[in-house]
Amino acid sequence: MASDSAPINLTHHFLIAMPGLQDPSFVRSVVYLCEHSERGALGLIINKPSDIKLKGLFEKVDLQLARPDLDDAPVFQGGPVQIERGFVLHEPVVGTVQGAPARAPTAEGEDLPAAVYASTMTIPGGLEMTTSRDVLEAMATGAGPRKVLVTLGYSAWEEGQLESELAENSWLTVGADPAVIFDTPIEQRYDKALSLLGLEAWKLSPEAGHA
Repeated sequence: MASDSAPINLTHHFLIAMPGLQDPSFVRSVVYLCEHSERGALGLIINKPSDIKLKGLFEKVDLQLARPDLDDAPVFQGGPVQIERGFVLHEPVVGTVQGAPARAPTAEGEDLPAAVYASTMTIPGGLEMTTSRDVLEAMATGAGPRKVLVTLGYSAWEEGQLESELAENSWLTVGADPAVIFDTPIEQRYDKALSLLGLEAWKLSPEAGHA
């Protein structure tokens, strides 16, 4: 029997871990959801820095970072899946890079011009996530997107899994604000994301319950 309620789509939303969520990978985490559909969800944790600095990551892949503003930026632990793989969350790249038409925000379902980078996901809502090396190569020349967050690994949920966790009150959800990702000090991102809901951490109960 078909459900009368439309499936939720939390693409370009934050998942904010409730105090009762004790999974070590997600305790007090804020996850930016890059994709959410009936097939599952994919996101990046934006507030768990690793011990690796961006300059060090570039050196590991034989590149020299030519962005002094990013030398000491941490590489984040994006999630427990494929922790050896890099993901670059960034603002949309507009204009023309090396003769290629840039990818710009467009209405969902609209044809997109060729992307600047070889493997980029355009996220409805305004951000992009690139997994190909060419975005790092652009940053190595001093170019590339100005605002970036680089992770190793990502977070993933199978079909129906995230919906079950939401029903168990493991997460709060709110529309994403890029300023939390790119402009807010790391240690303040959890509280800042909560403030988008008008909440403060001390008001949250550690007990999970059902509505």
